[in-house]
Amino acid sequence: METINPVILVVPEKIRQLTGKDRVLSLSKHARQALDISAQKSCIHLSNLSKDKNGAPLPFNGTYWSLTHKPDYVGGVVASTKIGIDIEKIRQCSEALFNKTASKEEWGLVNTDPIKLFFRYWTSKESVLKAAGTGLKDLSKCIIARVIDENNLIIDYKGKKWLVEHFYFGDHIASVIKNSFNIKWSLILK
Repeated sequence: METINPVILVVPEKIRQLTGKDRVLSLSKHARQALDISAQKSCIHLSNLSKDKNGAPLPFNGTYWSLTHKPDYVGGVVASTKIGIDIEKIRQCSEALFNKTASKEEWGLVNTDPIKLFFRYWTSKESVLKAAGTGLKDLSKCIIARVIDENNLIIDYKGKKWLVEHFYFGDHIASVIKNSFNIKWSLILK
């Protein structure tokens, strides 16, 4: 079974202090560093990283890739099949966002902390949509089919099942498409 190596990097203070376009560009560049480390761990040489007209990453030499960047952390992962990764800080959010993210049936699959569950669902669905190359416009088409345990769940998206694994660190959660991969997370705090 193939192992993939999602990498999460802390965002340096100098990048956190930036604003606007400078901050976004610096976060994106830092996320590409995480991607480079993921590729090195998988013995893959990064090639031309390009995106399609909708901004979805295009594979290079049969290798798929995904990035995520937030104010405190960035992440990257490479894989031999379509892949997606997302990071979020677990925090309060609006009831409207809860209702937009999942149905009553999905919320009823497990009885746990609703805020933590929201971010499990959100990051899982975003990871699947990144892998599919469609983006958040299809959020309502991603259905939580089954919550396996605290770290894994299955999403049904357009009839295809996606196994997603979660990684918790501090007050954050990261999710990555697991499917048939072994996952070896790396959190680099310097």
